[in-house]
Amino acid sequence: MSDISNNKRIAKNTLFLYFRQILIMLVSLYTVRVVLNVLGAEDYGIYNVVAGIVTMFSFLSGAMATASQRFFSYEIGRNDFEKLKKSFSVTFIIYIIIVIIVFFLGETIGLWFINEKLLIPTTRMIAAKWLYQLSLVNFGVTLITTPYMSSIIAHENMEVYAFISIFEVIFKLLIIFFLMYSPFDKLIFYGVLLLIVNFIATAIYRFYCKIKYPETIFKPFWEKEIFESIFKFTGWTLFGALTTIFRTQAITVLLNQFFSPIIAASRAVSMQVANAMNVFSSNFNTSLYAPIIKEYAKNNKENMFNLIFNGCKITFYLMWIFSLPMYFRMDYLIKLWLKFPPENVVVFTKLAIIEVLISSVSLPLSTAARAPGKVGIYELTLGSLQLLIFFGSFIGFQYFNCKSEIVYFIAIYINIIMFFVRLLLVNKLIKLSIFSYFNIVIIPLSIIIFISTLFMFFFNKLLNDTFISFILLFINNIIISSILFWFIGLDREMKKILKNIFSTRLKGVMHK
Repeated sequence: MSDISNNKRIAKNTLFLYFRQILIMLVSLYTVRVVLNVLGAEDYGIYNVVAGIVTMFSFLSGAMATASQRFFSYEIGRNDFEKLKKSFSVTFIIYIIIVIIVFFLGETIGLWFINEKLLIPTTRMIAAKWLYQLSLVNFGVTLITTPYMSSIIAHENMEVYAFISIFEVIFKLLIIFFLMYSPFDKLIFYGVLLLIVNFIATAIYRFYCKIKYPETIFKPFWEKEIFESIFKFTGWTLFGALTTIFRTQAITVLLNQFFSPIIAASRAVSMQVANAMNVFSSNFNTSLYAPIIKEYAKNNKENMFNLIFNGCKITFYLMWIFSLPMYFRMDYLIKLWLKFPPENVVVFTKLAIIEVLISSVSLPLSTAARAPGKVGIYELTLGSLQLLIFFGSFIGFQYFNCKSEIVYFIAIYINIIMFFVRLLLVNKLIKLSIFSYFNIVIIPLSIIIFISTLFMFFFNKLLNDTFISFILLFINNIIISSILFWFIGLDREMKKILKNIFSTRLKGVMHK
């Protein structure tokens, strides 16, 4: 398949994912505000810490999701659909085994940690235990859904992925209204409602895949060779996913231990905002995942490198246009959003956005590193660096009496190191030129960052703290950043492709 065809399909998939994420972001931000007000800062902190204990087991599902997408995409790229069927069956059996492991760990180590280690008020302990059990079941349901989602992504059928996600987020919006008028314990009831929504979403994913993709009709099958390939890949990815949990969910628990549920709530709010921003870029990277793997399977190195270079630039741009105006007006936006925000949430959120901006520029590099299927050195090196975020924060709290925001400063510093290490490893794995990467990606983006930030700084000084002012600031950043990105960020080929896409869409609209 040609590079032009690849880029057109990626652009189409990105539009679907972008629309999906705008809706999800708006609903998620509104949901956080209402849930925080309905539950209160203490219960909201308890929810994020308790659910975070379960989420820490997501390193298992995260590793398998990455493996599933890689192997499904690779076999589709090779047009080996018989091997694809076998890979799905073996993968599904592995997921069932993981569910059993998660429940065992959850009902032993996890439950012990809830009872003995978490700082939870005695009056809320029963509700916290109920929430934990509901979160555990919810997580098990999510695990079973993952291979179906991986199939949709591997087939690059992003419009379906987007539509199902939209239905899911609409259901979650309905949860808010049930929660506001619930006569039951709201913390427990919130867990029940989330579980119901997850069951519905899982049913939709399975129903669609069984109709559309024959390989997802599970038949008991086992092949040692396939299992060993997936296991070797997953084993190292598992380590990387586990360390990611340490840098995210474990940090929230750490803040709970050294400070309070209120500070944990602030961390949760900041991560909600950062994740909402990050998903704009990660969604685009999702649309790149299958094409990069397929081009590698076909040995089309030039097409793959073009996808990586353009992907890194566009990934960063999709975050930058939202992040910069939000950073300048964070204090106003947080107060507008939450009315009575928890302590430190503004500082936390600003630093969290910087952290995800740094990591966003190298998301396609992470995908490229997994293409050969030899991820041992990559996962071990980057995973070890991620662990330094957790242990550095622990040492800072335990021995140096550091303030809570130190976790973000450490994360930012480690992310910069990880970027350079990731680039060196990708150069070794797929022979991507470091000089070309800096020349094509980093230098243009640095110029765009400098000029757009300068414009934003002076324009921000002219405006008051009002919602209209923020909208004007946001529009200004879109215009300035887009102009800079068009003239500095995009190469000639990409400009031709985008012109062709917009021209085709415009003709279609005019024809209608």
